[in-house]
Amino acid sequence: MWITSDIPDQSGKTVIITGANTGIGFEAAKALYNRGAYVIMACRNIDKAQAALSEIKTGSGPGEVELAFLDLASLKSVSEFASTIKNRVSNIDVLINNAGVMTPPKGFTAEGFESQFGINHLGHFALTGHLYPLIRKTPGARIITVTSLAYLYGDINFHNLKCENPYDAFREYCQSKLANISFALELQRRILKKGDKVYSIAAHPGVTKTSIGRHMSDSELEAASQRFGEFMEASQGVLPILYAAVASGVKEGGFYGPDADGGLRGYPSPAAVQENAVNQSTATELWNISQEAANIIFP
Repeated sequence: MWITSDIPDQSGKTVIITGANTGIGFEAAKALYNRGAYVIMACRNIDKAQAALSEIKTGSGPGEVELAFLDLASLKSVSEFASTIKNRVSNIDVLINNAGVMTPPKGFTAEGFESQFGINHLGHFALTGHLYPLIRKTPGARIITVTSLAYLYGDINFHNLKCENPYDAFREYCQSKLANISFALELQRRILKKGDKVYSIAAHPGVTKTSIGRHMSDSELEAASQRFGEFMEASQGVLPILYAAVASGVKEGGFYGPDADGGLRGYPSPAAVQENAVNQSTATELWNISQEAANIIFP
């Protein structure tokens, strides 16, 4: 049973976490700060992020924590954030691609992509690409992409990424989560081919109480509770993400999640990857489309 007290000393480590002002991201930032890491909280809502940062600092951990503005719905903002980071640090030990939206009203990114695909996947693809030169400087660096078991219901419609068809919020969410795990696994394949000593790992939090479900109606939340049972607190749900980020014995290209109730609850454990996440033609097409949209080539 792996818990936060098992996190090794993170002194001297630089960690970037997207969406670190709330939920899983907040708990990850707090835990790593408390173990000595230099944590950069990459957030869109700076007011909420400032309040979260103040709360983290009340713990008087030995680490450092700072804020930086990042709007994943704008590839221009992603590029500007990366430039800011390159002026702050010389290398990155851990990047946690955590921020996300779930079933919001129909919306679009600055580049015209459906918001869930654009924020959950494309923004993180671009962010990883821009920061990769700093990541590869650290042997054994880790890129953690947070997905969800919703990927099991996902199918990527490459002809509708700008949502010209009728909008189905849950379908688009599942698509974005499939894109997350597909990206993480394909990135590892390409890293190995290049020969860099970098780990790309996917992780999911099971069923966890976070603000990501804020767009769901009361009836939808009640239905989810009846279907999946009790939701874990964010402090528990974050464990597989932290495990992927810092635990020894983690495998390159691995996938981690809770170990009980079919991955819904529990403690960190390797998770099975289903067939829709390892379709090579889908992974290649997703990579090519993302690379063109983000205008960046890596690893």
